[in-house]
Amino acid sequence: MRPAHAARLPSPKLLSQLDLLRRILKDPQPVLDELARSVGPVCGLGIGPMRLAIVGDPAVLRELFAKPNDSFRWNHRFNLLAVVVGPGSMIVSDGAEHKRRRSSVQSAFSRRRLNGWIPMIVEQTDSAIDDVLSSVDPAGEVVDMYRVGRLLVVEIVVRAMFGERLAGHAAEFGELFQRAQDYLEAPAYRQIPHRLPFTARARVGQDRRAFDAIVDEEIAHLRAEPTDDPLNVLASLVAQGDLTDGEIRDQVNSLIGAGYDTTSASLAWMLWRATLEPGLWARLGDEADAVFGRDQDGGSDSITLAHLDLANRVMRETLRLHPAGVVSPREAAVDVVVGGYSIPKGTVILWSAYLAGRNETAWTEPLSFNPDRFLDLTAEQREIANSSWVPFGGGARNCIGFALAQMELTLIIARMAQRLNLVPNTSKVPRPVGMVVNRPSGGAPMLATRRAKR
Repeated sequence: MRPAHAARLPSPKLLSQLDLLRRILKDPQPVLDELARSVGPVCGLGIGPMRLAIVGDPAVLRELFAKPNDSFRWNHRFNLLAVVVGPGSMIVSDGAEHKRRRSSVQSAFSRRRLNGWIPMIVEQTDSAIDDVLSSVDPAGEVVDMYRVGRLLVVEIVVRAMFGERLAGHAAEFGELFQRAQDYLEAPAYRQIPHRLPFTARARVGQDRRAFDAIVDEEIAHLRAEPTDDPLNVLASLVAQGDLTDGEIRDQVNSLIGAGYDTTSASLAWMLWRATLEPGLWARLGDEADAVFGRDQDGGSDSITLAHLDLANRVMRETLRLHPAGVVSPREAAVDVVVGGYSIPKGTVILWSAYLAGRNETAWTEPLSFNPDRFLDLTAEQREIANSSWVPFGGGARNCIGFALAQMELTLIIARMAQRLNLVPNTSKVPRPVGMVVNRPSGGAPMLATRRAKR
């Protein structure tokens, strides 16, 4: 029964809803735009067991994120991630189990450890740039910078999770997680649970067992020979002793998978936006010269990161327009009221950072790419911007790796702009693709040459 003070969610015409449901579960962004124009940023779709609530209004999202965690379920019937991340992952956990697992992992992302990763991120970025420059003609060749970014990000994430001992497994991890990503992006009917061999789902299971074997071996090594490496997340989790080995595997799998796919997709969008905007790539390079040093081999630390202001604003503006997660699901465990609307128990809520980032009330000229919109904000404007910029979620279930992702993206784009000239092969922003992770169609093909010292 709907609360007396709450309204029913506005919905499109019933006859159009079946088509909208089919399309939103395959290619969500055009449907979200269509619904925002015709119905609004908060609306309902479907009936009975297949009910969705779309929430993309920033003010309503603030209410949603402020609700108690036990108002929602993440381990619900439509959650298809468990086969990849494992049943013990905090991503698919609820209640006390989620709190316990997240708390253990949260301590591994201390500010000290994050700052300690900065030199490694810059070093790995330089190595990736060196590979590009050594493989192209001095006059320049077209390189898919999305692929370069994926290889780079998995190198960084593996080192952050395991330290240098397992760095040689980075390419192998990349292949294992790529197949899992392909599976999660497949149509929902292909992800129906089954035990048939020689299928995509069976291969995902094989890949997961291969990953677990590597992690189990490393856990055994860490117990036999504890390390004092302050930057190794796996060593931290093993030393804490709060999680079982299975839980540790599931958390590490989740952290690598999420950090790998989302960060590399966001980097590709940043490269597109920064190179298509007139003069912006040169401005990024000049800032990097000033911060890193014009000899391009200056040291890097948290102070370095703090001075990359333009690179940080490019990151924020890119993620406003192109969040890695266009929609994120949670199921209402009880009747919920947000924004004056009633969302019945059992409804799958798709909250949307994509709609919040393009909301006309929150953002001036929301479809324009303008990193300088974050300059010289009043206190009121800053509060609106912060609450409407939600690519990593909000509340107690926000992305646990958000600080690492922002740090990676800022440092990588700055270093690339300092050392590379990149010219995209088209003047148009690519079409977005991906249900689970939003990425540019066709990758990021760009003419790459060495940037001359200025």
